[in-house]
Amino acid sequence: MGWYRALTRRDFIRLAAAAAAVGGTISCSKPEVPWRFLRVGEARTLAAMCEQLIPTDETPGAAWAGVVNFVDIQLCGPYRKFRGSYRQGLAALERVSISQFSRGFAKLESDQQTLLMRSMEQGVLAESSWPSDAQKSFFGMVLEHTTRGFYGDPRHGGNRDRISWRMVGLSYPQVRGQQRYVSQS
Repeated sequence: MGWYRALTRRDFIRLAAAAAAVGGTISCSKPEVPWRFLRVGEARTLAAMCEQLIPTDETPGAAWAGVVNFVDIQLCGPYRKFRGSYRQGLAALERVSISQFSRGFAKLESDQQTLLMRSMEQGVLAESSWPSDAQKSFFGMVLEHTTRGFYGDPRHGGNRDRISWRMVGLSYPQVRGQQRYVSQS
């Protein structure tokens, strides 16, 4: 038996208390990350992409409306199947950005971001490990998710303060879900 000895209940409680104390200290010192799925750098890149797609003008754009929050929430639910695409696509875009402009995508000038996004939309970004079809597909997916996050119901994590609805003159729908019609007899 050598090193092994049976733990008494008292020893077990001491060890559990010590582990809990150490665990609490470690978790309290961990910086809080605001994202459920996305990493901070990925969220920054995605925010810059979304802002290129729906920029701020007289009204706030996609970044202010919380589109990245919407996408992040959905990636933990209905968009779960797109997780790999987001990880690969955002990483590939960062690699291209750094190789062409020596900076990450979020730190580029607007015209440089536009150039890279147009190239991605056409599937001609200079990234050997990112096939043309995958580039086009990623761009289309981000465009679709951006518009859903900007124009969708705020309860899903985007469209902060119903900004897009106010922009197009829509009032907030008071009835959610199935509408019930009552006959007037």
